Amino acid sequence: MKPIRVDHVDGDTFTIGVREHQITVDQPLEDGGTDAGPTPTELFVAALAGCVAYYARRYLARHGLPERGLQVAAEYTMGTRPARVAQIHIRLVIPDGVPIERRDPLLAVATRCTVHNSLAIPPEVSIAVETAPDSLVSS
Repeated sequence: MKPIRVDHVDGDTFTIGVREHQITVDQPLEDGGTDAGPTPTELFVAALAGCVAYYARRYLARHGLPERGLQVAAEYTMGTRPARVAQIHIRLVIPDGVPIERRDPLLAVATRCTVHNSLAIPPEVSIAVETAPDSLVSS
């Protein structure tokens, strides 16, 4: 397993450590946060959009096609009971110069990115509760 660590900062603000990177997540002002970063839900959708972009760019590069101008836009709607992301709409904007006959294969590759595959075939998720050692608990 690849370790990711989330630490509470203050209020609804947390830092997420991924390898040597730090990402701040928070809630918007209207939801009681300080808007110090995206929400975890926004990161979830952004991870999908980023993965689609990565796979699309790799496809374009592998086939010697233009990459400049590649863009992915994502929108989502929330569902209730249980609270979740109910719909995600991804738009893959391709650069000028990508032949029409390459679009369907590009879409096929993009829709099989790792994050999309993980949504289509959900991973097993386990959540456990444990007490922090004294060295990790700050006063």
